[in-house]
Amino acid sequence: MDETVIREVAQLIVEAKGRTAALTGAGISVESGIPDFRSPGGLWERFNPMEYATIDAFESDPGKVWQMLRELSRVVTEARPNPAHRALARLEELDLLSGIVTQNIDNLHQAAGSKNVIEFHGNGARLRCLLCGHMEDARAAEARFATEFPPLCPYCKVALKPDVVLFGEAIPEDAGREAMRLVQRAAVLLVVGTSALVAPASYMPIVARKMGAALVEVNLEDTMLTRDYARYVLRGKAGEILPRLVAAVEAQRSAAGPA
Repeated sequence: MDETVIREVAQLIVEAKGRTAALTGAGISVESGIPDFRSPGGLWERFNPMEYATIDAFESDPGKVWQMLRELSRVVTEARPNPAHRALARLEELDLLSGIVTQNIDNLHQAAGSKNVIEFHGNGARLRCLLCGHMEDARAAEARFATEFPPLCPYCKVALKPDVVLFGEAIPEDAGREAMRLVQRAAVLLVVGTSALVAPASYMPIVARKMGAALVEVNLEDTMLTRDYARYVLRGKAGEILPRLVAAVEAQRSAAGPA
């Protein structure tokens, strides 16, 4: 990776004075042991998403869908934040990152210390009752799997559902509204580990660019953003690039002295 590019992006972030936001996708969590669902060996290779990951399937046969959800829950609850998650948390701590919009459901940004995280697709660490809204920690439900599968709401006695967006469900209104507000205000948008193919999250980089934001793409490979929208492309693993970027940001801040 060209250190000149790292320094230029760091300068952009410093000059943006807190008007930097991030959009993250599956690629940022691969280094935490969570495979991209669409990649070889991913969840969709073993479970047809149209059969196991739709709200209609859950409502008609929650026990069947929970065969897939049990594996998803295990992967999510065992994962730990990697250096990329911690780097974004550090940027927020420095008051240089206004927030993160994540398409991931793994809770790793929060575990790394990030405070303003907009969960576009929900959070797999929580379970929710579709009838009464009761919420429960996923780990607590896992402890009951041997005697209760699928896990049931203690009040309604119906199957609990991970608090994630299944196919056929709408993005939570609050999350959609807050995400759009965040990217519209951004002077810099870090797009990390996402293919930018899944709508409506895929619209956000385009909206940010049209509002004048500088797009910085961090990914292993080219995406639909690379040629037409990204001002800077940092090619490689997020867990290696983002810590270097934060180090460059801190070096520039230190060199500049007190504001």
